[in-house]
Amino acid sequence: MIISVLNQKGGVGKTTLSIHLASTLALAGKSVLLIDADLQRSALDWAASRDAEPIFNVVGISTASIHKEVKLLENKYDFIVIDGPPRVYDVAKSAIAASDFIIIPIQPSPYDVWSAKEVVDLISEVKAAISVYKTIHAAFVINRKIPNSVIGRDVTEALQQYKLPVLKTQLCQRVIYAETAARGTSSIEEDPDSIAGKEIKTLTEEILQQLKQTTKVT
Repeated sequence: MIISVLNQKGGVGKTTLSIHLASTLALAGKSVLLIDADLQRSALDWAASRDAEPIFNVVGISTASIHKEVKLLENKYDFIVIDGPPRVYDVAKSAIAASDFIIIPIQPSPYDVWSAKEVVDLISEVKAAISVYKTIHAAFVINRKIPNSVIGRDVTEALQQYKLPVLKTQLCQRVIYAETAARGTSSIEEDPDSIAGKEIKTLTEEILQQLKQTTKVT
């Protein structure tokens, strides 16, 4: 199963979300590969900063051949997570073509809602081109929400114009994400019972439910 985290807008938390999704699946006993498709190589830098043994593999593929290269890899892993690039349309299209499910992280801001049109249009373009061969699902997730604010609800309503589902689980902006990134770990790995750990577990289970998977994240 191939899950991409994509948005043509930068700074929406794609890498953090990708790492936490991969970590949660790996801790649930699944074999996971994280593909860093961003030229900034943030996921690879994260992996290099880690002292402990890795719980999943990380590789860099930032070319428009991702959809071809994953065919050689997907039988070796239960899940492949692709951390997509901003503003690199050919690579993004390749990641979309490779995907079974696409997560579009959106910050609770009108700017993010407006810019979402780019990635939605790209997904529609690729889906139309390959619909004969496979089905690609996509959904928004509200990311970096300010805790105890209601703005996430307003953004959910605004996103309805794009005719894609918005996942119920919303991730809040939390210091632990930056702290664990510096150590090459994740909040779910260091403290699965933390608020952040519980949020990402709930999100992962919701994604698996969308994929009609029976994996239980514990």
